[in-house]
Amino acid sequence: MSPQHRAVVAIDLGAESCRVSLLRWNGGNPEVTLAHRFPNGPVQHEDNLRWDLDAIWTGINEGLRRAADLAPEGIASIGVDGWAVDYVRLNPEGQPLAPPFCYRDPRNAAAEAHALQKISAERLYQLTGIQSLSFNTLYQLCADNASGISRSAPWINLPEYILYRLGGRRVSEYTNATHTGLIDLETQKWSPEIFSALGLNLAAAPELVSPGKDIGKLSGPLAALLAFRNTRLIAPACHDTASAIAGVPASDGTWAYISSGTWSLVGAILPRACTQAGTRERGFTNLGAAGGGVCFHVNVNGMWLLSQCMKRWREQGASLDLHSLIADAEKLPPPGPLLQVDDPELLLPGDMPHRINLQRQRLDLAALPESPASAPAFASLIFHSLAARYAEILSALPTRPDEIFIVGGGSRNRFLNRLTEKASGIRVSVGYVESSTIGNFAIQLAALNQFARPTAENIAYWARVLKDA
Repeated sequence: MSPQHRAVVAIDLGAESCRVSLLRWNGGNPEVTLAHRFPNGPVQHEDNLRWDLDAIWTGINEGLRRAADLAPEGIASIGVDGWAVDYVRLNPEGQPLAPPFCYRDPRNAAAEAHALQKISAERLYQLTGIQSLSFNTLYQLCADNASGISRSAPWINLPEYILYRLGGRRVSEYTNATHTGLIDLETQKWSPEIFSALGLNLAAAPELVSPGKDIGKLSGPLAALLAFRNTRLIAPACHDTASAIAGVPASDGTWAYISSGTWSLVGAILPRACTQAGTRERGFTNLGAAGGGVCFHVNVNGMWLLSQCMKRWREQGASLDLHSLIADAEKLPPPGPLLQVDDPELLLPGDMPHRINLQRQRLDLAALPESPASAPAFASLIFHSLAARYAEILSALPTRPDEIFIVGGGSRNRFLNRLTEKASGIRVSVGYVESSTIGNFAIQLAALNQFARPTAENIAYWARVLKDA
């Protein structure tokens, strides 16, 4: 049956909340409904920071049951995307060995230091093209080795684990797999050199599949529901950023993207990886893109700066509204010297106004008053500084873009969008707020209609179809 007649479900796993969304067709027009949203977050488990897998699974089940109630016409497929790097290790029966570790667990720093004694950061970048970050999967697997977890225990990243538990086979979808730090960018397969150098078991890694791969039929108790009879399980771009970029309704021309939220991912889709001199030093990473190509971008400290400031002022009793704060910031004249937004000190939580002033102090600049009354001045400084940083990165791309698509929650900040357009000299277009959901849907629809590996053009077509959903 055509997807225009049956519904589609997108599950988005978030480190703070998870969503189960339903796409239905009303007279041929797409309608997206949030079936269920539930909170998520890491929990302290003995001496480690882990994810509450049972709570995540319970929330997903509730969301899927609600989706089934809303879609008597039946549900054609389910896709899952989420944050990268974290994974579940399985016992011989295919059950979790333990709750999965959170990427923020402190064990990773020691594992990274030890691993880089065996293979250099330069060699890893040459092989994989990605930033060496302490929470990358390869370092977490090294931490498992150090703690005595069996090297032969199979593992599977979290979004793919949900698909596996719903009845699919154990796979690693390519866009998500690139975030592990274990994929050879030339062969697009697991790198035997890295596995060997770090003492990791290649046999424990999942089967690699491309975005849009059908990995089986929904089974288990949910499959008894009328709406879920003959529902397929599709691996979209299982990394949420890759799905968000797949939600950009463009496939031709030269365009860049900013996935704007707590973090801002600033870059463009390239036909092949770029690891030329200076790219690693500038922080560029090469990650799999839906429909082929490479997401070539820099991870920038984003709206985290303002959210941490607002948290501090609210602790002091201030009542702040983001929309009003943006409007007040816009009325101010441009600030003087800008922030270095990627200063490691500004990546840390707690008293962000004071952290910003410490940076200004180091640069021999006058401190801003840290009271809530100065909130518009801080916001103005943050927005102008982010726009300048975005422009700097965009100017370093191999080809100058003629348009920037801004997606994610930060896309609603019209002031920042205008500053970005002015600083870069490039036209800004606003994409979807929930772009990862739209991209997830678009990849599923391309797969359902094409019955083969979806292309970038097919995916962009469905993203345009969903424009008014």
